[in-house]
Amino acid sequence: MFATLSDRLTATFRSLRGKGRLSEAEIDATIGQIRRALLDADVAVPVVREFTAKVRERAFSDEVSGALKPGQQVVKIVYDELVEILGGSARPLTFAKTPPTVIMLAGLQGSGKTTLAGKLGLWLREQGHTPLLVAADLQRPNAVTQLQIVGERADVPVWAPEPGNGVGNPVLVAAAGVRYARARQYDVVVIDTAGRLGVDAELMKQAADIRDVTNPDEILFVLDAMIGQDAVTTAQAFAEGVGFTGVVLTKLDGDARGGAALSVTKITGSPVIFASTGEKLTDFDRFHPDRMASRILDMGDMLTLIEQAEKAFDQAQAEELASKISGEADFTLEDFLTQMQQIRQMGSMKKLLGMLPGMGQMREQLENFDEREIDRVEAIIRSMTPGERANPKILNGSRRARIARGSGTTAADVNQLLDRFEQAKTMMRSMARTGGRGGPMPGMGAMPGGGKKSRGRTAPPPQVRKSKSGNPAKRAAEERAAAERAASAPRPAAGSAFGLGAQKPEDFDPTSVSLPGGLEKYLGR
Repeated sequence: MFATLSDRLTATFRSLRGKGRLSEAEIDATIGQIRRALLDADVAVPVVREFTAKVRERAFSDEVSGALKPGQQVVKIVYDELVEILGGSARPLTFAKTPPTVIMLAGLQGSGKTTLAGKLGLWLREQGHTPLLVAADLQRPNAVTQLQIVGERADVPVWAPEPGNGVGNPVLVAAAGVRYARARQYDVVVIDTAGRLGVDAELMKQAADIRDVTNPDEILFVLDAMIGQDAVTTAQAFAEGVGFTGVVLTKLDGDARGGAALSVTKITGSPVIFASTGEKLTDFDRFHPDRMASRILDMGDMLTLIEQAEKAFDQAQAEELASKISGEADFTLEDFLTQMQQIRQMGSMKKLLGMLPGMGQMREQLENFDEREIDRVEAIIRSMTPGERANPKILNGSRRARIARGSGTTAADVNQLLDRFEQAKTMMRSMARTGGRGGPMPGMGAMPGGGKKSRGRTAPPPQVRKSKSGNPAKRAAEERAAAERAASAPRPAAGSAFGLGAQKPEDFDPTSVSLPGGLEKYLGR
């Protein structure tokens, strides 16, 4: 979503690198480019004015003028201010002291409230809660059925006493759902409410009535991050008509410019609590302003990547694989398949690679990345017998042809996979031995130099030899002169590496050594 904004800001900061001092004109030009980038990203004009004013104030202070690297200091200022307009810090949900905690979802139709109810229910269940979904959207066709399907996928129960499709009173359903949760000892109630195509009086009245009868602990405004400048108007209308305690941004995986995410907190004063980034129920997590700012500035999001890895990887399997990679046991294709499946549990490879620092410069390659390549690799390995996976060296030509037929690939694909597997295994073991620090990598030769054919700076300079004369008499004279020079030159004594002459141990007199005052006692004087 923030691809265009990220590219514009990265290009702006690239011109500041390496400069020991920034002039006022350069700072003004940088701030002007930041302003245009934010406006092009559909950030609300009041937010842009406040943001650039703060950046300007700090950029002209001693904070930058006294810095060793002013360009990096300006980037830090922009990062700090981005974190500030995104909310400053992540805010957790507020839970009731006496269960059940009531969470009401509000927003326009099409913003993704029903799917979000299932995502939130799954997230709460993984956190150790016992949630209940309440189907209070009785207006939109099949909204109740959709919530029941989503709840089944999330393994979260749904309270749906009315069929919907215009039948039933949503206020009574919401109140009955809270009573049902209290009686059955559910500790969290998530109420899915109806939306409209636009803000109107009927929508606001119904949402306000549900709020009054259920007395929710949290009212989450579900905002479609792709609607641009209209997000500000919609958020203000809901804040005035119903009120909300937090915001959930949906469709952050879209290709819109993302101004809503950078505007809603400053405009409404309510923090963004959750972010939804895809269609899967697991594409949902808490919103961290610092991590989002880091992504926008192409600094990556390693913390989120680590958290997802901790969820997907089994600790015992990870330790077993680590021992095999280090060489304590053989790392087989079966282990490789297990590791690849665990990585796939973390989500899309494009999304995972996008969390690495600097990947914004490889956005085109990421967009062209074929996720089906992983499926082909998995098909090839699954077409092997257990013995072949444990010992790929037994794969002769006929076996490789059989595997290619079974996986729907070619023998060349099988050969390529096996070659890559051996290279990866060698590289991982090399990194395990060196701890990932400065060890020679496979195919790079000894460091420094970077390769077997490259001498690097440590290679001795080639000896320069004078060409011999083609005249036999003259060449004989040159050889005689060289022999005479060699005979008359002083030769280093045997055992001396530097030509200083060697001395027998018995000829050495320690008392002849001149030492600084106070050290004579070490020679027995």
